[in-house]
Amino acid sequence: MGLPTAVTREEWRAARAELLALEKAATRARDALNSKRRELPMVEVDTAYVFEGPDGKAELLDLFEGRAQLVVYHFMFAPDWDAGCRSCSAFLDQIGHLAHLRARGTAFAAVSRAPFTKILPFKARMGWTVPWYSSHLSDFNQDFGATVPDGEGHPEERPALSCFVREGERVFHTYSTFDRGLDNIGFTTNLLDLTALGRQEEWEKPAGRASALGAPAGSARLRYHDEYPD
Repeated sequence: MGLPTAVTREEWRAARAELLALEKAATRARDALNSKRRELPMVEVDTAYVFEGPDGKAELLDLFEGRAQLVVYHFMFAPDWDAGCRSCSAFLDQIGHLAHLRARGTAFAAVSRAPFTKILPFKARMGWTVPWYSSHLSDFNQDFGATVPDGEGHPEERPALSCFVREGERVFHTYSTFDRGLDNIGFTTNLLDLTALGRQEEWEKPAGRASALGAPAGSARLRYHDEYPD
């Protein structure tokens, strides 16, 4: 199974002390990186994007719900798909109660290119209550890099997250991240990173952890949360 080496408690404490020094350095480096992120310049959003939501058509400013900041999760759900992306679904399952964000003046919304008539039943199936809008009527996903051309020029979905801030009715784009840039946002992956077997992905080191549970590598096991066996 490629498990860690078995040692005495004293040997483990010594090894743990060495690792703790690295963890503290990583924490300090992360704090410095977060500071740099907050120092990024911002760009005014001057396109009048149109979204569809539970109350009909909406503008980007409406997604703020009157708050100062907005975090948008670009949920991969193309117009011709029958259901949303499994990885995106696992990510959205991890989002905690929005009251904690809202108390700090920050709104959260998922946005997909699928029509709202497709989003609504899937959202109900998943049991989610987070605000979710369709950008089917605009180029919002394309403009923020969440939908990109594939090798043949067809639109391809990409996991992404974008942040916005507003001054009155003026909206500014402050940050976007893609693919593995979302790794440390969901709580499940954070917890798995603390365990001996990690996420059980092929790219992780040391080798041998991906098959430790006798199943395919981590991402290949992802399902909608109502499809996992008990």
